[in-house]
Amino acid sequence: MKKFFAGLIILLILGGAGFFLGWAQLTVPSGSYGVLRSKTHGLDERLIREGEFRWVWYKLIPTNVTIQVFTPDRIEKTLTFRGSLPSGDVYAAFSSLNADFSYEVSANVSFNIRADALISLVSEKNLAGQDDLAAFEEGLAADVEAFIRSQLEILGENEGEIQSILGSGRSPALEDAIKRAFPQIENLSCRIPAAIFPDFALYRQSRSIYEDFLAKQREYLSAGIGAEAGKQFDSRFRFDELARYGELLTKYPILLQYLALEDGAAGRTGTADSRGNP
Repeated sequence: MKKFFAGLIILLILGGAGFFLGWAQLTVPSGSYGVLRSKTHGLDERLIREGEFRWVWYKLIPTNVTIQVFTPDRIEKTLTFRGSLPSGDVYAAFSSLNADFSYEVSANVSFNIRADALISLVSEKNLAGQDDLAAFEEGLAADVEAFIRSQLEILGENEGEIQSILGSGRSPALEDAIKRAFPQIENLSCRIPAAIFPDFALYRQSRSIYEDFLAKQREYLSAGIGAEAGKQFDSRFRFDELARYGELLTKYPILLQYLALEDGAAGRTGTADSRGNP
């Protein structure tokens, strides 16, 4: 009986040890996520999450499994963008208007990396731990900032979107564009508490004046180039004609005598006609 209880206790100890050794969440603290990689099975495509029990049998093999722990941080940025509507300086200078077609926008942007994206990031970006994730988050924030800047240049001529920004302090079109460009982020918030935009009616008028000027300039240049081309064609044609005459007279010099006789006969005929003789 003692041996039975001793054996049972040993089995319970071994079972408990096996249970804890194979328990995937054991080394992943609350609020974090784990990515499991093993020598025998490679990168596990299932993320280790808080409150989701997992037991992995091949974790029992010594040194076979490593679990990388990641804690995605909430990324918050206060950004200020300054720029000008496309070719705004050119239009203002051409129309001699004391106009300013620049804009200034302040934005509060915050987001975090989707937990589901961690496995693909570990595979594609070779993230080895929290420090690598922090560096990636910093680079991602810079990419989002550059993207917002480029989108503001595009949205700068969309008066409907500008009115939405001025009225509600947010831009649905800008938020949708960010989500499409960065599918690895979630819980995006993009607030625009301050924005200054130029007079769009004046901008359109200045652009119209400039475009009309360019159209008339192209028309004038096309007409001038056509006339000049005609002159060059006539000159070239006359030059070619004289060149052919030169080649012909060089080849047949007797034609010079014939032309001289012909000119003399024409001169005598003209003199006779002037005297009234037949």
